[in-house]
Amino acid sequence: MKYVTIINERRFEIEVDNDGRVLIDGEERDVDFLNLGGSLFSLITENKSFEAVIDDDEGRIDVMMRGRLFEAQVLDERAMLLMQRRGGLTTDSGEVQAPMPGLIVEVAAEVGGVVAKGDTVIILESMKMQNELKSPIDGIVRAIHAEAGQAVDKNDLLVEIKAPAMED
Repeated sequence: MKYVTIINERRFEIEVDNDGRVLIDGEERDVDFLNLGGSLFSLITENKSFEAVIDDDEGRIDVMMRGRLFEAQVLDERAMLLMQRRGGLTTDSGEVQAPMPGLIVEVAAEVGGVVAKGDTVIILESMKMQNELKSPIDGIVRAIHAEAGQAVDKNDLLVEIKAPAMED
């Protein structure tokens, strides 16, 4: 089966055959992938072992590995073709949501402040790891729904950012 995976706007073509062979962008990789229970997975590749927390929420996949949080989108061939015909894989949402339950360590943005895509707006601690949640777009911070020390649940809305063209 072929898939297209987009991580941080970088596109990877992944093919997994019936024998478990994995090709990433045409290059064969030796990968051992095992579910350890719930959303915890073990990954061994190139003689290195990793643990990852992987949450799939309606097509948005959050992967936390080695203290870093990655947002991914995975599409099979048919879904990819449909997305291309609709005009691409872009998103203009300025919402920053909690990818997992945790504790807000720091709010790095302020209402009315200008942020660039990729700027850290919130630092969330989960499973004893601090994760920097970043602005998905360039824009102006319209609302902050969290404060340092606050416990949050998965998918809680933390920050709203509006692109300058969307300003009222």
